[in-house]
Amino acid sequence: MIPLRPLDGGHLHRSAPSINSVGTAVAGRSFSQADLIDRFAVSDPKVAGLFRASGIRRRYLTLPEPGPDGRLVEESAGDLRDKHRRVALDMGSRAIRTCLDRAGITPSQVGYLCCVTTTGLLTPGLSALLLGEMRLSPRVQRLDIVGMGCHAAINGLTAARAWCMTHPGAVAVVLCAEVCSAAYVFDSTMRTAVVNSLFGDGAAAVALTYQPADGAWERERGQQEQRRPVPQLLGAASQVITSAVDAMRYDWDDRQGRLSFFLDPQIPYVIGAYVEEVVDRLLAAADLRRSDVRHWVVHGGGKKVIDAVRVNLRLTRNDVRHTMAVLRDYGNLSSGSVLFSYERLVEEGVARAGDYGVIMAMGPGSTIEAALLRWEDA
Repeated sequence: MIPLRPLDGGHLHRSAPSINSVGTAVAGRSFSQADLIDRFAVSDPKVAGLFRASGIRRRYLTLPEPGPDGRLVEESAGDLRDKHRRVALDMGSRAIRTCLDRAGITPSQVGYLCCVTTTGLLTPGLSALLLGEMRLSPRVQRLDIVGMGCHAAINGLTAARAWCMTHPGAVAVVLCAEVCSAAYVFDSTMRTAVVNSLFGDGAAAVALTYQPADGAWERERGQQEQRRPVPQLLGAASQVITSAVDAMRYDWDDRQGRLSFFLDPQIPYVIGAYVEEVVDRLLAAADLRRSDVRHWVVHGGGKKVIDAVRVNLRLTRNDVRHTMAVLRDYGNLSSGSVLFSYERLVEEGVARAGDYGVIMAMGPGSTIEAALLRWEDA
């Protein structure tokens, strides 16, 4: 984490890149958990119980229509790959356009594009495909982060932050596009039921800039209405829990002929055991304590994971209100979940200049990623 640079009065000003805007998009149909129990022809009461006890009301999924017999039509590995490409491009481009429009930025101003996904492998990557889809400049510098899972939004933000620091005034975009319905295996086992009861399709994008002290970038994009404070991305901390490296993983299912995702039921306890260490290390680097943090933006990995984070960090239910709301309305959106929660915080409009926030996500590795934010006047 970079050292914080206090200026007059001890306040931070233009010391780090800012997150200027956020945009989200979903795809497919909105299904209730009861709808999905029917669509997946769930007959095992234990499996149905997983769906009902998930804390999720609805999710957006891109699923094939039932066949003449009413059963779900099987998609081949090729079908799933094509779906991932098609839906990720559609959701991703819509999320980026919303993000740019909210900041008054045109696609031609984007100088760096980082695309995050875990639900499909594309070569060329999603970032290259989006250049043509959105008519971005062919000079855009690109990064594709593939396979890091639910915490990868923080990894993308960290990479974009470093780029912004060396390109003052330029615009970086981080996109998380996860087509979880392109990574499903349908059978009657509890293993697949855990995944099928939890994940949804969604994309989220954020735009970052490093504002020079003279305000040149602000002048270039013209005068706008009074803007809310924006968070500066001050730094990040990471913890890889090597003893639980296989707790979240893809395995190849020979019978189904596709990848099958596995979630260990011990994940909430593993995350809970390490989350304090990561957060306290992040805050200590800025000479802060947990009581100094006003805003918590946490990945909605599942009801038990959220509870483990809340209890071990001694957070209130109000602290994780946006996390719980996103899980309720969209399910677990993998890497995009934490940015959906961040969007809710932005829309709420409660952040004030000088506030600190922590944005945190957990995923395969097993890994906890956390970043420190401080809101400053735009």
